[in-house]
Amino acid sequence: MYKILANTIFLGKDVHFLPECHSTNDKAIQMIKQKVAHEGTIIICEHQTHGKGQRGNKWLSEKGLNLTFSLVLKPSFMDLSEQFYLNMAISNSIRKLFQEYIASVKVKWPNDLIVPEFGKIGGILIENTFSGDGWEFAVVGVGININQQSFESVKATSLANVTGNQFDLKELFRLLITQIEQGYLHLKRGNWSEIKKEYLHHLYLKGEWSNFKDYRGEFKGLISGVSKEGKLEVELESGDVELFGLKEIVFLNY
Repeated sequence: MYKILANTIFLGKDVHFLPECHSTNDKAIQMIKQKVAHEGTIIICEHQTHGKGQRGNKWLSEKGLNLTFSLVLKPSFMDLSEQFYLNMAISNSIRKLFQEYIASVKVKWPNDLIVPEFGKIGGILIENTFSGDGWEFAVVGVGININQQSFESVKATSLANVTGNQFDLKELFRLLITQIEQGYLHLKRGNWSEIKKEYLHHLYLKGEWSNFKDYRGEFKGLISGVSKEGKLEVELESGDVELFGLKEIVFLNY
């Protein structure tokens, strides 16, 4: 069981543990609609059978070996058009914790955590709920491969595979929620330029000429930044800079 956290201000004071579920994000959204979830509510699942990733991908996780959870936030201090700053703050927080164990961990745009020599160790999926007044809640789904050692995808790995050690999931959960809360409060205090600077500093392939693909075909480009809306800024060999949304560009070097 995952207990209420004593060392946080608001995250983890309402923790719902599920032995199995389809998706913690779906469960969190259901609880919001039922008005039994509030800012700080966390749903954590031991075995998530239909976890979701970006681009409609599934997030496959073995029972009892990883961390799969969703947390409910109410970022009413932000405009919906600025929500990528929330993504960056959460990504920074998770990377910051796992960089203590793996020095080379990076954020792959928009919100995957990878170890370049090994593969992807985790990801974030933020889904929003709306009311008559607009943006109501942000549901932040987090999946991190911790102790799992075999994967269907050659692009996936885990903390255990990279370090050669096994980890206490409950202790990592406590550390992770504490770190995420600090990152969220950093965002709430308005330190947005610092958050973006940190995100870009640890962005995978930033400043490196790499191979990509879009609807026109393959091309070489250099990641130069991220727009306010969260689009990837890529410098082309011609010197032009183009912006790409989530489903508009494919990384061929990964």
